[in-house]
Amino acid sequence: MNPDLSRLQPYPFERMAKLHAGVTPPAGLDTIRLSIGEPRHPTPAFITEALIEHLHGLSRYPSTKGTDALRAAITDWLTARFGLPAGSLDPARHALPVNGTREALFAIAQCVVDRGNDAAVLMPNPFYQIYEGAALLAGAEPVLVNATADSGYLPDLDSVSEADWKRCQLLYLCSPANPTGRVMGLSDMQALIERAERYDFVIVSDECYSEIYQDEETPPPGLLQAAARMGNDSFRRCLVFHSLSKRSNAPGLRSGFVAGDDALIAAFFRYRTYHGCAMPPATQDASIRAWRDEAHVAENRRLYREKFAAVADILSPVMDMEVPPAGFYLWPRTPVDDETFSRELYRRQNVVVLPGSYLSRDTATGNPGRGHVRMALVAPLDECLDAARRIRTFTEQL
Repeated sequence: MNPDLSRLQPYPFERMAKLHAGVTPPAGLDTIRLSIGEPRHPTPAFITEALIEHLHGLSRYPSTKGTDALRAAITDWLTARFGLPAGSLDPARHALPVNGTREALFAIAQCVVDRGNDAAVLMPNPFYQIYEGAALLAGAEPVLVNATADSGYLPDLDSVSEADWKRCQLLYLCSPANPTGRVMGLSDMQALIERAERYDFVIVSDECYSEIYQDEETPPPGLLQAAARMGNDSFRRCLVFHSLSKRSNAPGLRSGFVAGDDALIAAFFRYRTYHGCAMPPATQDASIRAWRDEAHVAENRRLYREKFAAVADILSPVMDMEVPPAGFYLWPRTPVDDETFSRELYRRQNVVVLPGSYLSRDTATGNPGRGHVRMALVAPLDECLDAARRIRTFTEQL
């Protein structure tokens, strides 16, 4: 067995199941789960129809690189969304489809990390646990960069030691961030790109929440946008990962892409031909339609804004919280320990929220997730309102 498998920690939901074991919630209250970031708005019908229309494609093997039409849809979308220079993205060289970004975010570390060179992989803390597992199984040391209120709930990159920058081979960035919903600005992204040049590492930017934001006039910037504006129009050292799961409410489609530095894309393509992870033909055709339509994405944002506003009206008077600029999570402080809050809320109100400490790791300066819970506002409005009222009642009783 690969000895690094023993270094993987339990997933947050496994820990939460143990926390709630033996707890019996009130029988008269239906369970409301705000713990899992699984979109529950309906998948647009035109995506489903496109999938069905193209099932005849099952008679052939798909290409790892995907169709020309899909890569063109991806690069057209990126260029329009992030204001990239016309023609700066070549569909043949700068983009690859992936079967959901989770598998690709994991696989990229296996591709780019040199495990024989005291490798470090930097990542935010709290974080998406795939980053940690990817680093460990690539033979690297995860280096956690805390994101706290003092750093605006973004990773405090200035806290990283010179020694860790020197051995960094890959840095995972998540903007908008899971779970805090905070957005890194263009100037900070550009400073990070300059660091990548200085210390010779790759930036992997997980931008899967980029299309869910509060202000229609200020969409979150992206890493390729930052690179282009500083003259790095080859996107050297930069890779972005996007998905249709959150943007288009199609988590079951398992469709996303990676784009950026063409040398890195070429290496990742070679890796993926051995990895055996080509996207099915029907999924590719449905994805083309999804990337070429923005109306359903704007409506999706409207639904989330409506829920955030309504839930915040209920919870703000009793919890230390604010509506984040992007994403679909609330990250409130808890009046008691986050594990106690989660367990007792489930016991008394049958509402499930994820302890923030389960999304973080202990560090020399503490666990930045402790004292927070993550609430995913993915359920329909009436369900979110019911949950918010129950949480308020519970909090007031505390």
